[in-house]
Amino acid sequence: MFYWLLKWVLLGPLLKGIFRPTVEGAQNVPEEGPAILASNHLSIADWLFMPLLIPRRVTFVAKAEYFNTPGVKGRMQKAFFSGAGQVPIDRSSGTAAAGALETGLRILRRGELFGIYPEGTRSPDGRLYKGKTGIARIALESGAPVIPVGVIGTDVIAPQGKLFGRIVRPNVRFGKPMDFSRYEGMQDDRFVLRSITDEVMYEIMLLSGQEYVDVYGSSVKKGLTQKAKEIGGGAAALASQAKDRLQHHGKDDEAAAAADDAVVEEPAAPDDEKSQ
Repeated sequence: MFYWLLKWVLLGPLLKGIFRPTVEGAQNVPEEGPAILASNHLSIADWLFMPLLIPRRVTFVAKAEYFNTPGVKGRMQKAFFSGAGQVPIDRSSGTAAAGALETGLRILRRGELFGIYPEGTRSPDGRLYKGKTGIARIALESGAPVIPVGVIGTDVIAPQGKLFGRIVRPNVRFGKPMDFSRYEGMQDDRFVLRSITDEVMYEIMLLSGQEYVDVYGSSVKKGLTQKAKEIGGGAAALASQAKDRLQHHGKDDEAAAAADDAVVEEPAAPDDEKSQ
């Protein structure tokens, strides 16, 4: 009930009025029955705009922290994410992937739409990264069609690392349903899973217009995190050495204070959040 209240009364009209999102291919989403909506992932705003532009409810998985935060704020947060079509998944456990798979299958067995980001994380630089094969396994085990989705412009509206971006008109493109019934019973074949996943990612690339990179986005983020730590640590070490030299040569307190100002904090690690 709260989902529809948000979509049609409280939040949906506001988002449509401010951002005026456009949609292409909405007719490719079936009016009833299960389907998997496989989208690129540019921003936290993706899950707001994609479901907003089709009449049916879309359910995603989200990290459990959104649902188990204590206090009044936590209860409000839980109510919002639940009402917005999110279901919790504990990503800290070793069975997170299996839990997401089972959750997706349960949603599809109810004849509903399940939203998934095959990249497994938001793009760190706007490019489209290699998909994880969970999308293929869900498609084969459920028998549901896959609808590729390309979302454009949400990274400008809500860029990573910033509270707000710029107001632009996001565009959501729904591709034609993809049927993988020819691979029925082959969900344990790693080659088949990779082939299906790559086929889905190719269609997403065509819809989104992104440059494709054949590495996992999570690996790129880990590399950026390590590089940021190295840069931050190196700058801090140089500034510390400069301070020591000033003090060693009997410089006055003002010079030492200036060296203190040169010490930089280690930059925050880029967000390495997995798929919701």
